[in-house]
Amino acid sequence: MKVIVLPQYGGPGVLTVAEAPKPEPGVDQILVRVRAIGVNRADGLQRQGLYPMPPGISDVPGLELAGEVAALGPGVDDHAVGDRVFGLVTEGAYAEYAVMDRGLAVPIPKSWGFVEGASVIEVFCTAHETLFELAGLEAGQSVLIHAGGSGVGTAAVQMARHRGATVYFTAGSQRKINRVVELGGHAGFNYHTHDFVEEVFRATGGEGVDVIEDFIGADYLMRNIALLRETGCLVLVGILGGSIGSFDVRPMFRKRLRICGFTLRAQSVDDKRAVVRRFRETWLPLLDAGTVKPVIHAAVPFDEAKRAHEIMEANENLGKVIITIE
Repeated sequence: MKVIVLPQYGGPGVLTVAEAPKPEPGVDQILVRVRAIGVNRADGLQRQGLYPMPPGISDVPGLELAGEVAALGPGVDDHAVGDRVFGLVTEGAYAEYAVMDRGLAVPIPKSWGFVEGASVIEVFCTAHETLFELAGLEAGQSVLIHAGGSGVGTAAVQMARHRGATVYFTAGSQRKINRVVELGGHAGFNYHTHDFVEEVFRATGGEGVDVIEDFIGADYLMRNIALLRETGCLVLVGILGGSIGSFDVRPMFRKRLRICGFTLRAQSVDDKRAVVRRFRETWLPLLDAGTVKPVIHAAVPFDEAKRAHEIMEANENLGKVIITIE
């Protein structure tokens, strides 16, 4: 089968199509014939050598996919060969076949294609766990979502608005701001041309927000803390702006703040199963009904995976970039 590997770390050009043996599903696993792959920032970090794989894992990137069940491992009785599924994998999505835990595979709604299936689970699971399970965002509260035009950002904006929160966000262009407002954002701020701290304080009458979803890390840390209301929560989901910076702890005491971190890949299979179960119960019916929607920027053929990474790294995308396999 064809796979995409990383013979060395570097830019998008290091992504290389190679041949590998087809994997065999183990106990409680299914083998999926991959039809579409969701591209995530973690894939780019792995490609650069900044997101090392757990020990014993291959160098084939990819955390989410959609396809057809090709074989069942021992103990699997809740899937059948030929079923269309989407879901999470620890690695190996950039391949014609991939092994997936039975509890991390979700049936694709009848109205979706494989591209839609590959665009959902990573971003909607991340947004749900960070906004609602960790931060406890509730109706009537306010949230600032950085990178509102990203895959997670476009999901988080819709989900927070659906739950009755006031949604502020940052984005890198007016085009993205306009589109995210259409998705449910109340106000967006261009981080290239405006100071988002000043803009959020202006929009909230100087009060700040209850929750902040951040993908930037160190560069935004103290600005985020300044914007939080009393008992507010900052959720760190990425380190695009660095992982090390100065930190004044005094506002934490004065405003009784919380800082939480989140990553999906590092969690145990049991914990991921619980995450997927919450997603299926809470958001899949709304996605199937079209109440909230995956936002897809582009679908790129497997042999052009380099282009998918170039789009993501240039921040051209609004929503997800998908790699497809015919």
